[in-house]
Amino acid sequence: MRKAVIGYLPAVIVSALLPLLAACAVGGEPTSEPRGLTLIHANDTYRIDAVENGTAGGFGRLVTITREAQAEGRDVRLTHGGDFLYPSLESQVWDGAQMVDALNFLDRVAPLYAVIGNHETDPRSPEALVAAVRASTFDWLGDNYRFATRQPDVDAALRREFTFEAGGYMIGVFALTMHADDGGNDREYLPVDADYLGHAEQAIRGLEAAGADLIFGLTHLHIWEDERIAALRADHPTFQFIVGGHEHEPEYLHPSADRAAVMKGASNARSVWRIDIDAGRDGLPVVTDARLVTLDERVAADPAYADLERKWRVQLLEKFPFITARVGVATAPMDAREVTIRNRESAWGSFIADQMRGAFGSPAADLAFLNSGTLRLDDWIRGDIHFEDIGRTFGFSSFLRRLALTGAEFREILEAGFRGSAPSQGYFPQVSGFRVCVNRSRPAGERIVSLQVPAGDGWSEIDPDRQYSVVVPDFLYRGGDGYRLPQDRDVSLPASELKYLVLDAIMAAQAEGRTVGTPVDPANPRVVIRELPDAACFPDGT
Repeated sequence: MRKAVIGYLPAVIVSALLPLLAACAVGGEPTSEPRGLTLIHANDTYRIDAVENGTAGGFGRLVTITREAQAEGRDVRLTHGGDFLYPSLESQVWDGAQMVDALNFLDRVAPLYAVIGNHETDPRSPEALVAAVRASTFDWLGDNYRFATRQPDVDAALRREFTFEAGGYMIGVFALTMHADDGGNDREYLPVDADYLGHAEQAIRGLEAAGADLIFGLTHLHIWEDERIAALRADHPTFQFIVGGHEHEPEYLHPSADRAAVMKGASNARSVWRIDIDAGRDGLPVVTDARLVTLDERVAADPAYADLERKWRVQLLEKFPFITARVGVATAPMDAREVTIRNRESAWGSFIADQMRGAFGSPAADLAFLNSGTLRLDDWIRGDIHFEDIGRTFGFSSFLRRLALTGAEFREILEAGFRGSAPSQGYFPQVSGFRVCVNRSRPAGERIVSLQVPAGDGWSEIDPDRQYSVVVPDFLYRGGDGYRLPQDRDVSLPASELKYLVLDAIMAAQAEGRTVGTPVDPANPRVVIRELPDAACFPDGT
């Protein structure tokens, strides 16, 4: 059972001593020989620079803390839990070449090992992955998938049951990514086996046979799959922890004698894990400390890495000089950070969902919603809105569909947006034309307490038998993010790309001298996550 989640903590370091694995930490002055192994783990990074107007995350800060660990005399290795080639504004131009350049820089500072994430295979053909693998100097790891690009050098580049030497020890790593049934992409050039547990155990046995002194997992899976795999430690004590990706906020599952620890950082390197490994009392390597390091303004970015950032920024501005152009003005600050937009109602998400209802002309659709994972900005919209804000919000195309659903069907479909218990999920909905109240303590599929639509000057519960016109992204219509819409009725063709609808609305307001966006109103919320079972859903008492 999930013991703890480290959430949105302001402290620079959240330290978590792993008591059943720990030995005495090594102190003293740095020596010329590496003393102890340190892993620094990041995951789900979509930009080479920092976010939140440069105040949070970024590889430049990651380089700084890597060099600091090396200055302590540590042998440092970097791991990446997947999702880096796509999606982003830059990746629409360079197919992730800028990210490979950044990860190669990291690899020159300290050896880097990466597992593939679901977004690495966003393109339907293998050319981008081929180019990325050929250009990379870091190691690509994978045990439940393989490269099948038909390029022998690329297909042979994937490392299985990977080992490396550090501090006189052999360290073993197994790597797993998610199958299409769990949210990955179904691609011929990257076949994936969904038997995560079987592949993990097979790899662990192979690493044990190879003489690994310590084994860890590098994964891009849902947290509940990581937890299942962590239980393999009961039979394999050298398997000590998993560092993973896919979730976008920090995760930590405590270890025990029969379960490995699980650690994930925040997206865009807003927080990363530092894991120290030293000799235990029996001389074998153990984790002596694991801490979540928040990368914010208190951590200076590495000056040499800043040159790489500038190089790609100059190229982007040469290609698209108009991205710095102002297209509108926000009425009030709109929070589009992932920690907000993937957990609760957001003014930016609401503004975007509102544009969806008019996507197919008049009359506007009754209801609309989109998965917050569509919105990739991970930043604030404040004051002037620039074309770049739109480009970074929509890291990939998002065409829309319009269809009719009964109220009962719509309610059942929307339940998918409130399943699970992990924070910051991309399936969390941003909504328009209705309001919804949710009780997460109820069983999945039964969590919507109330779903109301406008009625006169107020609200009424959605009519289960009435037909409502609904607009959703084509991605959701096709079953993306776990939403299951009926495929047996009339539906529009994919049309009205969302980013252009949003841009048109902002520019139209600018032409008329209006600002855009409405702050989230606590007195009239669109999404309520009810904390107390018997509390009223909405501020009006309903």
